[in-house]
Amino acid sequence: MWIIATIVVYLIARKIALRVNHPLCNPLLLSLMVLMPAVFYTGNTYQTYFAENKPIHLMLGPAVIALAYPLYEQLHLIRRHWRIILIACASASIASMIIGTAFALLVGANEQIAASVLPKSISTPFALSTAEQIGGIPAVSAALVVVAGLFGALIGYPLLNVLNIKSPLARGLSIGAVSHAIGTAKAAESNYQEGAISSLALVICGIFTALLAPLVFQLMMIALDFITK
Repeated sequence: MWIIATIVVYLIARKIALRVNHPLCNPLLLSLMVLMPAVFYTGNTYQTYFAENKPIHLMLGPAVIALAYPLYEQLHLIRRHWRIILIACASASIASMIIGTAFALLVGANEQIAASVLPKSISTPFALSTAEQIGGIPAVSAALVVVAGLFGALIGYPLLNVLNIKSPLARGLSIGAVSHAIGTAKAAESNYQEGAISSLALVICGIFTALLAPLVFQLMMIALDFITK
């Protein structure tokens, strides 16, 4: 039942988003606003909802792989700017990990919650494995991934426009580095080239975060112990 409900709600939300054309009318946000209360008020649990929607979840991997084709078409741009791309993605990954974890610790989160916050800006498969690796709670990380993605999709482009950033490379890297697949979908709708670059940033930032997360988290815990002593 829930898989049918999810598909129907999303298709309706997408039609509304295309007609209204407002940042707050994001299809995923509209779908969440309908599905979350529905799951709650029918007495179901997230585990039940997830189990019935597993076929959709399993499509996430192939969908990410499918992004390779737009990347292939942008090889000339990637070859020309590969150093900038790597530096930008590495910087974004490290900054995102440090800022998110530091904020969680500052507001009183324990070590497990802080570890769950750390991978919030990468796609779900990366985030779940990273959170588990450093002692976080994968379910919390998954929820934060959705929040980060929605936040980037909603305010990313308005912010880039206010800052007068027009380069497709810069816009794509910015969106993909902090709002993963959700932001990349928005980027692809806005500009094909930006969507391709955003998908590249999504993958590279996911790899950087997965590799560096244990070291960054350990260093932050050492710094916290040093400050609190």
